[in-house]
Amino acid sequence: MDASIVIRTYNEGKWLGRALEACATQEAEGLQYEVVIVDSGSTDDTLQIAEKYGCRITHIKKSDFTFGRSLNVGCDFAQGRFLVFISGHCIPASDQWLANLVRPLDEGKCAFAYGRQMGEPGVTKFSEEQLFKKYFPEHSAIPQEGFFCNNANSAVPKAVWEQYKFDEEVTGLEDMVLGKQLAADGEFIGYVADAPVIHLHDESWSQIKTRYEREAVALQGIMPEVHIRAGDFLRYTAAGILFDWSESLSQRAFWREAGSIFMFRLMQYWGSYKGNNDHRKLSQDRKDRYFYPR
Repeated sequence: MDASIVIRTYNEGKWLGRALEACATQEAEGLQYEVVIVDSGSTDDTLQIAEKYGCRITHIKKSDFTFGRSLNVGCDFAQGRFLVFISGHCIPASDQWLANLVRPLDEGKCAFAYGRQMGEPGVTKFSEEQLFKKYFPEHSAIPQEGFFCNNANSAVPKAVWEQYKFDEEVTGLEDMVLGKQLAADGEFIGYVADAPVIHLHDESWSQIKTRYEREAVALQGIMPEVHIRAGDFLRYTAAGILFDWSESLSQRAFWREAGSIFMFRLMQYWGSYKGNNDHRKLSQDRKDRYFYPR
């Protein structure tokens, strides 16, 4: 088996069918691949959808779930020499997605690859679309500088995973924990723009706040010098709102999106501020590059 597409699921029935249909119709350039589902107790039709598409299914107890542990369970269960990860609400947006994502690994250009993420009109919140544009641009970098990565759409050789594995204790950003370890050992990370997915977050405002809060907690272990003060929270929130309002004006969408933009940026930075509770310092320039909209 050449590749295993590993998908973590918990009540992902809303989008999983589209994701699996896109996986099933890949022009994989001769790659033999499987789809592995790691389910943590779904009570909707997630498992029925997975069975319909012939996925191999393994389980993790909801009480045992962490983001890293769930991935490790799936990777151990997988049979492919390349492990490919997408979220259950990520839909491959090209029939070349799989081949393009795996190619730089197969050619030895990097030890970890991640692909582009995009939103969907009418579903993705305006501000989240701006974040996708910032972190997942139109042009590839193979390899890239730094250890930023995101395993909502990524791939790693199984031999690399067996050497490092995902951290099972962090509250999020287990992908960046691995990326930092790889970079410290002289390995490279590649960004593959022509391996895109549509990433569909369907979250309430409180869920957005919680997501950024837990990621900020995890970021402390990755970049312990980061500290977001109250002034930073106010400044980044204002900058994010003003940037997005300007973008929405240019797209003639201001009146439709203004309220959503305000709430998204407020929850994003309030969660980040709450999750970051240490007092170590980061240079202002580096902090601005990380948190400013673009």
